[in-house]
Amino acid sequence: MMVGDKTGQAVGRGALRTFCVSGMGTALEFYDFVIYGYAAALVFPQVFFPGMDKLVATLIAFAAFGTGFFARPVGGMVFGHFGDKYGRQKVLVATLLLMGASTFLIGCLPGYGSIGVAAPALLVVLRLIQGFAAGGEWGGAALFGIEQAPEGRRGLWGSFTSMGIGIGFLLGAGVFAIISEATNNQLADFAWRIPFWLGGLLVLVGMYARMRNLGQHGDSHAKAGKLPLLEVLRHHPRALLLSAGVAFGYITIAYIGSTFLVSYATQLGYSDAQSLVFDLINSATIIVSAPLCGHLSDKYGRKPVMIFGAVAMAAWFFAFFPLVQLKQWELTLFAYGMVGVLMGVTQGPIPAFLGEQFPRRVRYSGISSAYQLGAALGGGTASSIATAILILTNKSPLGVALYGAAALALLALCSYGLRETARLSLQDIDEQQPARPRATRPASA
Repeated sequence: MMVGDKTGQAVGRGALRTFCVSGMGTALEFYDFVIYGYAAALVFPQVFFPGMDKLVATLIAFAAFGTGFFARPVGGMVFGHFGDKYGRQKVLVATLLLMGASTFLIGCLPGYGSIGVAAPALLVVLRLIQGFAAGGEWGGAALFGIEQAPEGRRGLWGSFTSMGIGIGFLLGAGVFAIISEATNNQLADFAWRIPFWLGGLLVLVGMYARMRNLGQHGDSHAKAGKLPLLEVLRHHPRALLLSAGVAFGYITIAYIGSTFLVSYATQLGYSDAQSLVFDLINSATIIVSAPLCGHLSDKYGRKPVMIFGAVAMAAWFFAFFPLVQLKQWELTLFAYGMVGVLMGVTQGPIPAFLGEQFPRRVRYSGISSAYQLGAALGGGTASSIATAILILTNKSPLGVALYGAAALALLALCSYGLRETARLSLQDIDEQQPARPRATRPASA
């Protein structure tokens, strides 16, 4: 009994330390990333793109938002390379530091009225730096969780990263909602800068948590070859392509379900503060549903949970828009809450599911490249495409629902094509992967 108690306490302490590294660090990093999305929806059209139709200016602001996504695959490749060759620890600290610095500087930028076109140009440059840092963050944090997990809990421990993203969204929406309410919805004057400055300071807290807790874990990686990504392309192209498809489908929905829907609520006449409250509900439900569904993927398999989540979310999109258009507060809260619940069904298992498709020696390069490629193609365009669909269809949301359903169909199909890994140990996964070519082979007995 004493041994069992000590074992349980050790697992609990390990889970808490892992959550501090992969969960809370990611929360602070994605807080920085998310507040840019909120500002693009609510503030940047006036500050950096004035004098335009509101919907068109929002479209341009989302396009600037999307530029950061195209830096994410580069960040994933670069940080994945160093993470596979030299370990996860230094990379996880570097990504957080880079994100915090770029976020703080965005809060210092003058607007278009002060320096003209240089203002949006500098905004895009800092957004690219944000995207580059985020490209290396998610994969390293996810792998730290699943590689430290006890057997049978990789889905749950991997979901710490998904919880961190939800917490980051919650913090970002909460800060914007409080500041918007405190300034009587006058975010564009000055108040929009405060969340960016606060994000830069909060990253210091995340840095402390990571540097303190990373040292208590062994740095779980295997020595990779000179170019781990080349090995992924050579030996695991199918896993890379299908994993990118899963990421594309999920991230498309994630940014329709957060950034675009914040803007959509304001188009219907809700105030900025009300639309951010809706996103608070969305984010809070993800924090609960993601770990639950990560646990369910340990119990029932990754693929069934992922496919169910895709189908359920696609169906809900066609109910969501009619409910929100009724403009009844309780129904709208429920609609946004269900978006968060169903997003969490796929978000929870994704870290383990994608990480388990690659062997340890190239796992950081594999998961980061696949996920960030999907992020660039999906998240980088989702809000812009959804807004453009509204413009082209005279503000009818049916086209947006069809667009979301198509992305989820791709997620389901690619999930079906990947192998089921929930019942395998990491050692089994490594042994089933094609071996790296060797210069010499031992002679047969």
